[in-house]
Amino acid sequence: MSIWFTTKAQRGMVALTVAAGLALGVAGCGGGGDDGKSPKTSASASKGEGSNPSAQEGPAEEIQAELKGPGGLLLQITSAERDAGGFVTVNGTLKNESDSTLTLPAQLSGNETEVIRNGQSLGGAALIDSKGKKRYYVLRDTDGRPLTTTGISRVKSGETVPVFMQFPSPPNETTEVTFQLPMFASGDIAITG
Repeated sequence: MSIWFTTKAQRGMVALTVAAGLALGVAGCGGGGDDGKSPKTSASASKGEGSNPSAQEGPAEEIQAELKGPGGLLLQITSAERDAGGFVTVNGTLKNESDSTLTLPAQLSGNETEVIRNGQSLGGAALIDSKGKKRYYVLRDTDGRPLTTTGISRVKSGETVPVFMQFPSPPNETTEVTFQLPMFASGDIAITG
């Protein structure tokens, strides 16, 4: 019982740390408009439904790739940014363009046992560097959880869900890769940073 409680407490602390880090990252991305109109826009956007991710994305966000998936799912990749720590973070949105609620296929988590046992995720994603002839898979933390959006099991009709996936960085000279996710079409994306 004591070992079980300690393990659960450690997982809770990791989840709390990740959530705090994501909250700080989101807070660091907003505000600071030059014309003074940005705070009014974001304040009015926040009055709507709290889970509406499109309010933060804004209309100027460029879509690098649109990948069609099963049943009317659409994955739009909006950025792939390289950071100094040796990672590439791919951001985008998952949309349900069908007329009904869709259950996400289990295949999106990939087929690695360690990733699957941590629940529904986009852990099956990969970046393909065709020039370097390498495939980069979603990173995992020390407990085997994929560093990607997790816990999405259903997407309602017309709903848009923000998603991210983090990969090891290809060499700096590699600026274009192919993004793959099981059951979705592949698409070429550019890495910035």
